[in-house]
Amino acid sequence: MPTRRHSARVDAPVRMEDVARAAGVSPITVSRALNMPDKLAPATLATVQGAIERLRYVHNLAAGTLASNRSRIVAAIVPTIASSIFSDTVEGLSTTLAAQRYQLLLGQTGYRDDEESRLIDAFLGRRVDGLVLVGVQHARGVRAKLQRAGIPVVETWDLNARPIDMLVGFSNRAAGEAAATYLAGRGYRRLGFIGGDDERSATRLESFRAAARAAGAGEVLTALERSPSSVLDGGRAMGALLDAPTPPRAVFCTNDMLAAGALFECQRRRIDVPGGMAVMGFADLPIAAGTEPALTTVQVRADEMGRRAGAMLLQRLAGNAVRQRIVDLGFTVVPRASA
Repeated sequence: MPTRRHSARVDAPVRMEDVARAAGVSPITVSRALNMPDKLAPATLATVQGAIERLRYVHNLAAGTLASNRSRIVAAIVPTIASSIFSDTVEGLSTTLAAQRYQLLLGQTGYRDDEESRLIDAFLGRRVDGLVLVGVQHARGVRAKLQRAGIPVVETWDLNARPIDMLVGFSNRAAGEAAATYLAGRGYRRLGFIGGDDERSATRLESFRAAARAAGAGEVLTALERSPSSVLDGGRAMGALLDAPTPPRAVFCTNDMLAAGALFECQRRRIDVPGGMAVMGFADLPIAAGTEPALTTVQVRADEMGRRAGAMLLQRLAGNAVRQRIVDLGFTVVPRASA
């Protein structure tokens, strides 16, 4: 007996013209409703949105990209999403871009320059309109590649006299110096440093050491962990410093998660903070104000970094020149109870 063949019916995709017909408007009005809704009268926008919902229309972003040469997508590449240290920057960037209907793609490098280079290639291949990077040190060839690509680029979380394109950040070198100057000014003479193995942490350590020597505090005892680092890494590093023949009297940690771990290790060992050990963090994450005692730290305005980076990109994407290509947001030492 012959077998009856059944074929699944595949409905033709709903087109923008179908939505326009159902809403009684032109296709360009539908396009504006999708891309520039603020340009339409509320009643017209509601009519178009109703037709989109009834017909279950899905906007073909790839077709729009080919037609306009714009993807309305910006990519951000950060060292890690496992730690909260960069989340405020990403949040500020995303909020700023979303207000102008730009989407954000996110990639993480694991603090590896070669992975950053691969992600840049992938995002350029997807025709992103702009790019945000963390740091100013990149793999060989990245600068030339991005300048050839011709898209706006913003580097963040550091300063450099020669950015790839635009830059918003602060001086890691000055921040490390300020931390040592603060601790030495509080009378501490045996100083320690807990940090990661990334470029920005290394820069803070170098300037922290130099400022400590200049203040008469002598050599800095260091404990380095792999980046990205965690609270547990901070506890382990503090344990190593405390077990040294001559432990430090005050420790600067290259982020607040490490500082929290260092604080908890002191508490496990019944070491009073700051009476027996002073602890200082970096970044002013929410945990810094929430520990007991609250952490003295270096505030770097991470959210504003993201918002300013987003605003710079939007200026350039609108065809306008950016008046200030290098923005130094500075930093602030925030004294609390731990140091």
